Formats: sequence, structure tokens, C-alpha cells
Amino acid sequence: MEAVSFCFNLASPIVTVLIKPETIQRILETARIEEVIGDFVSLKKRGSNYLGLCPFHNEKTPSFSVSPAKGIYKCFGCGKAGNVVNFIIEHEHYSYPEALKFLAKKYAIEVEEEQMTPEMRQELDERESMFTLNGFVTKYLSHNLFHNDEGKAVALSYLKERDFREATIEKFGLGYALDKWHDYSDHALKNGYKKELLLKTGLSIDKEKGLIDRFRGRIIFPIHNLTGKVIGFGGRILSAEKSTAKYLNSPESDIYNKSKVLYGIYFARNAIVKQDNCFLVEGYTDVISLHQAGIENVVASSGTSLTVDQIRLIKRYTPNITILFDGDPAGIKASFRGIDLILEQGMNVKIVLFPDGEDPDSYVRSHRSSEVEEFIKAQAADFIIFKTRLMLEETAGDPAGKAALIKEIVQSISVIPDGITRSVYVKECSTVMEVPEQTLVNALNKIFRNRFRKKTDTPPEVIEDVAVLQPRETQVEFDPLTLKNHEGDLLRILLMYGSQTISIELDETELDKFDEKEMEVRIADFLLDDLLREQIHFEDETYNKILSEYIEIWKNGELPSENHFTNHNDPEVVSTVINLLSSAYQLSENWKANKIYVKTEEDQLKLVVISAWMSFKSRLINKQLKALTEEIQKQGNEEADIYLLQQQFFELKKIANQIDRELKRTFTY
Repeated sequence: MEAVSFCFNLASPIVTVLIKPETIQRILETARIEEVIGDFVSLKKRGSNYLGLCPFHNEKTPSFSVSPAKGIYKCFGCGKAGNVVNFIIEHEHYSYPEALKFLAKKYAIEVEEEQMTPEMRQELDERESMFTLNGFVTKYLSHNLFHNDEGKAVALSYLKERDFREATIEKFGLGYALDKWHDYSDHALKNGYKKELLLKTGLSIDKEKGLIDRFRGRIIFPIHNLTGKVIGFGGRILSAEKSTAKYLNSPESDIYNKSKVLYGIYFARNAIVKQDNCFLVEGYTDVISLHQAGIENVVASSGTSLTVDQIRLIKRYTPNITILFDGDPAGIKASFRGIDLILEQGMNVKIVLFPDGEDPDSYVRSHRSSEVEEFIKAQAADFIIFKTRLMLEETAGDPAGKAALIKEIVQSISVIPDGITRSVYVKECSTVMEVPEQTLVNALNKIFRNRFRKKTDTPPEVIEDVAVLQPRETQVEFDPLTLKNHEGDLLRILLMYGSQTISIELDETELDKFDEKEMEVRIADFLLDDLLREQIHFEDETYNKILSEYIEIWKNGELPSENHFTNHNDPEVVSTVINLLSSAYQLSENWKANKIYVKTEEDQLKLVVISAWMSFKSRLINKQLKALTEEIQKQGNEEADIYLLQQQFFELKKIANQIDRELKRTFTY
């Protein structure tokens, strides 16, 4: 394993460091893939593996599998696969060295770093530089809050009046931007950060006379991504100026997309998984107050309308959302459309309504933690039932209003993807609204028919039901003589069972050398001896690369483990090997519990190895026969050439027939 050289920035100087091979090995051996991925995805135990919703594409049924035994993950939906380092690279867009440092930090592994000469210093990539600048400014603004006279008098006193403890303030990285035109901009420039970087992060604004601070005179709330890096900021002004917005957020950048971010998710993710529920609030202070009270599974949409990306972010950790509202009915109604988006993702939504004039922050400050928890538990109501009852009160004595209510409730039910759940809500709502169940079913079917018509442009009178027409599959060109599947099968057997032995029958020429008719041989020796003797190379480039590396190690008297390739420094090799080793299916433990024993591949290794090898040889020879046939057809009148080609063809055909007979015997073994 080679040492890895990379750049990082602690303040302003840029240095190049070297990670030693032994440190890399220790990181790979220590990091537990289920723990690392579990910080980003809600995983459920399924036999020896873990299963969850894939973080790389939108899915409603879990197809993302994590194997602790093999140290790999694989999504059987989108095809993403890798090891623990690859996951961090893919998910957080880190470089390989950055991912190693992230894992080292998680497991408290010291990374030995050697500073290189100034001539060898490298530029950080722009994205990492933005993270670094944000972290640098966060520390500076935090220093302002605790140690600057203006910060202590204006901001720290305000936060303490709101009952925020210093430990909480430090945990969330709160700070204060001095009420000066270009305080932190100048500070960053003096410490080596470039003007372009300050503009790209949105920290500064370019004016004719130079840069000015975007967040001057505000309490600063750093916004963290899932790994704890600061990607943006929210600033709250403390003055009473009506012409100035109360809250101001960073503009969107290469590292900050507000529609994909939830405030507090970094601090809440583990608690969300543990509680199997996520509390959703509106503001920064709501999150911090609840967190300080011990209710840590809470995030905020930061005052923006809830987006599908934010919902999917929560869904990685739990299918359950509880939305905490203040007592403003107008605000609740305005959020109904956003809640329908949650239902559309197949999630369970509950509503908690705080008393008039209270919001989560104020309620927490005036009640004990246990009282807050009891209140939320007692008040949590299913969203659709809550919505139905709330609107029924408003439409009492108004038939037209009640008719509109029915349509709106049915609309919310219609977005729920699960048919059984829809049926339950139809039954429940018909009771609450005192409307026949069939009336709601008819209204629901009408919505489905209209949606189907829009998708297919079919006139409504033609549509009899809402069956979805399946498009004809696109014809894909397929080479019936391709060797790739057979090559992959042989590689998989080498990787999984190379060190195990099988007994093989000796042919007549070898009987005089041994006393027995059979001998035990390692599977790797059996396959590789034949491959080398017949000078066979795999057609697939990546397969051949893996095979060549395997053979080189084998020639030195060793066999590479699965981990050798799943922790390879070539991402394509890692992905290919994991795809070979992964299976979407796993034998249930219930079979053994009921004393029903099913033969596994390992129970019949000899059959598996021989049939795989013969199938490969058969396909290879058939491919050669086809090439010979084409060559014979191309020949002119040279009878001698044609005769030689025909002789080769007959010899190969004889071998092919023999292999086919052996294959039939093997499969009826």
C-alpha cells in the first residue's frame, strides 16, 4: 500500500502531508462499515447484513445492503458499491486522503503528518478551501462572542437571556459578527484567504471600495453538513430596524444548497435513528432549546418551505416525522402542502400544536424537560386526522365548505403511495367527517384517473380504470458468446473460495505418480494452473486486471483476501469486486430453526468449481469456433489454408463436444 500525499489547511498556511501506509492499514482495520454508514443511513439488521434506504438515489423500498463481514456496501437499486472509504468519498465528495482523515478522526486514530518543503506545497481544491474558510470564520466569530466587548455585551448577553448555556453555544458553534463593515473579511484576507473565496462562500459582498461583511451586527448560526463541516451561515439581527431582515442566510454556493440542508441534522442524526422519529421545527433557536433540554432528535427547515430533498434526508434515518407548530392556525394551513410532500414519500406524519403564543423555544424555556416530552407525546396527532378535525371546525354549518374539505382531505390521502395505508385513512376519515366511505373512494378514484390521463394524454371517457401501462422494454444488443459472465463467476470463486480444497480425479497419465485415484487441491491452484497452461486471458479489461494481480500474489506463495481488492486504491477494482461478491438474496435463518437444511454453494464446492470452469471453456471454444468459421468463409481458393482451418475447427469441435458431455454429467452428479 502506498503512502498518500494530500493538502489541507488549518488556518491560512497550506501544507502538504503524507499518510503512512501503516496508518492507512490501521484505519481500514479499525473502521466498522456499519457504524460509519449508520451515521448517515438508518440501518436495520437483516441476517448477517444490514439493510437501509440508499443515500445515493430516491427509493421507497430498501435495497441498500451493508455487509460487516466483508466490509462492503452495495445498492441493488442504483448499483453503487464500495468499502467504508469509498462511501465517505461518494457521499461527502471527499478525496481519498480526506476520507481517510475523516475515519481517523471518528476512531481517534492519530494520523502522522510530515510537512513538506514550500516548493512541494499544493493548492487546495476550491470546494475544500470553502469548507476551510467557513471553519476559520466560525472560530473567529465564536471568539468575538466570548471575548470581544461588543460581542459579550450585545450577543452573549442576549443568548444567556434566552437561557442558552455556554456549553450549548459552543457545541453549535454560535458566534457574533461585529457591527463593522469589513471586520471578518479583513481578518480572513490578512490570514491568506483569497477575495474570490470570500465571495463564493457568500461571506462577503463585493463593493466599489472593497469587500464588506454580509452578516455584520448579527448573531451567527453555523449550518453544518452531515459530517460536521460548516457549509453556510444564518444570521439574526438584534437591532429593531424594520428595514432590515430579521434573519439572513448564506447565498447558495458549491457547498451550500438550502433546499437540501436541514439545520441541526449533524447533531440530531444518531438520536433520530435511536428514537426512530424526527422532530421538525421552524427556527434555529427551537432546535438549540430542545437539544439543550435533552430532546436531540430535532431539525429545522430554517424558515424555508420544506422540500423533497429535505424530506428524503430525514427518511434516511427514520420514516417518522413529528412537526412541532406554534399556536398560529394560519401558519399551520400554509404548511399543509409541504406536509403532503412528506406523505408522498411514504412517511408517517404527526402534528404537535403548542398553546397560543408559545413556540417550541418558549415552551422549553418555561417547562422542565420531562414536561416537554410528556406534552409532545400526549399532543402528537396523526396529520390527516388532525387536518380533518381542524378544517371541520372551520366549515361547521357550511355545506360548500365541507365539500371543499372532503376534496382536500382526499387529495392528501391520494399522495400516499401505500394502498393499504390509503384504505385505512379513507375508513377513518369517513367516520370523522360523517361521510359514506364509498364517497371518499369515488373521489379518490377520480383523482387517480385524472393523473393517469395527464400521464398518457388519454381522453377520460376511454379510461375505465387506473391500471398503469408498462412500456415495452428497449431491445438491447446481446452477444450470445460473451465471456464476461463466465469470467466474473471464475473470479468470484477465486476470491471467495481460492484457499479451500476440492478432491479431483486423476487422469490415466497421472495415476502412476500417486497411490490414490483422487487428490486434494486448492481451488486457486486448480483454476490458475489451467489458465496459465492454456495462456488464457480474460476479455473484460477490469476482470483481467484483477486476475493478473491475483496471479502475481499467488506466484509468491500467497493468496489475496477479499479485503485486498475491496480496499484497493483503484475505485473501479473495488466496485467490480464488490459487485461480484454481493448478493441481493440471503438464506433465512428460519430454515435452520425449522430443521430444514438447504445446500449452500459452499456445501457443493466441487460441483460449483468444475461446472464454472467447464462452462467457461465451452463458451471460449464456441467463440473460437465462430471465429474459425468466419475465417474459412473469408478464404479464397487456397485449399491448403482452408484444410488447415478445417482441421483446427474439427479438433476444437471434438473438445467442445467432450466438455458438453462432461457438463451434462456434472450437473446430474
